[in-house]
Parts: sequence; structure tokens; C-alpha cells
Amino acid sequence: MYFHFHLDDQGYDLLSGLFRRTAIQEMGHVEILAERILFLKGDVTMKASGEVKTVGEVAEMLEMARQMEESSAHDYNLWANECSANADSVTKKIFEQLVSEEEVHYDQYDNELDKVKQFGDRYLALQSIERSKSLSAGLPAAE
Repeated sequence: MYFHFHLDDQGYDLLSGLFRRTAIQEMGHVEILAERILFLKGDVTMKASGEVKTVGEVAEMLEMARQMEESSAHDYNLWANECSANADSVTKKIFEQLVSEEEVHYDQYDNELDKVKQFGDRYLALQSIERSKSLSAGLPAAE
């Protein structure tokens, strides 16, 4: 959600919306995994997986997000294989579904990063213009 807030503050509604939707989907992943862990009589603990890094540049946000999605897909693949080795087909299917969703997120961030690299500030300016048009027309900002 960190990127979502900063992009919204900068007027980049479309990118902000992408990060917001992805964050909500990621929270859903956490919920699915927590429910499965509890079903298997485990305990759920929540902690940050790494140090929180302050990022202000759009391209850097997209690159970081892309790397996190790639890493998650890799880890979920490993865990799906571990589940298979331990005859837990239900959890294996959960991890396989998560891999698929992480790959979609990766692709979205990769496409946006390509656009930022190709068009630079002009691409970002278009998003700010769209916000201005919406606000001047009395419409809510895009999500």
C-alpha cells in the first residue's frame, strides 16, 4: 500500500489504482494461507519479510514490485513442490493458484515499467492530466 499512497499523492491515478488493487489481492493471499495454516492446526504469525525501503521514483517502485512478484512466484512454486512431496494436494493447489496470480501481477508491473522506460515523464504526465480532467468534471479520481 506504500506505493499506492505515494503514487496517488503524485497524481498518478492509474498506477496508484494498479498498486491498490494488487495490495488488496495480496491481502487475500495472506488470508487464504492463514486459513489453511489454521486448518492444519498451525499457528499464524505476521511479520515483515524484509526491511521497508523508502522509494520515491515511479520506475524504482515498479522495478521493486516486479522483483517482489517474481520472488513470490518462485517461493510459491517451491512450496507447491514441497506440498506435493508430502501428499498435501489441497495446499499444493493453493500455492499453484497463487503462482498464477503473482505472474499476472509481475506482468502488469513489467508492462508499466516498459511504458515508463519508453515514454518517461510524458507517460506519467498523461496520468496527471487524466486526474485533472476527472476532477474538473466533478468525477472521482480513477481507482
